[in-house]
Amino acid sequence: MKTFELIPKMVTMGGVFYPTGYAVMLFADSAQAQQAADALEANGFAGDTVMLLPPETILHDIGKVDGDSGGMPSVGTEGHTVNKYVALARQGHHGVMVHAPDDEDTQRVLSAVRGQRFVYGQKYHMLAMEDLEPVAS
Repeated sequence: MKTFELIPKMVTMGGVFYPTGYAVMLFADSAQAQQAADALEANGFAGDTVMLLPPETILHDIGKVDGDSGGMPSVGTEGHTVNKYVALARQGHHGVMVHAPDDEDTQRVLSAVRGQRFVYGQKYHMLAMEDLEPVAS
């Protein structure tokens, strides 16, 4: 598993989190996120393509929240999504981010995490975001 590092190509020109080619899923707690990350690695996703996102990382690196002082204001879908991540992180949710550049990889991600019900998920395409839905067990 790779430690999350926010790099310039993971943000828009306006500085909003938008990691093209990645899927991000939020789970109710750290144990569920760890189980999902382990399942991804067991299903062929290399360890350096899977990252755990604890609430602190979501708040400070993705949401750019300092303390309890709101987040980075943003308009558009990507800003709304970051705000959703921040709200869930404040409730203690943990994330998993995995590089899944094509539709086949996205389906592999959803199949791998079957049984670990995520609360919220997004797949970042070049020009659009896709809501991810858990696959029934």
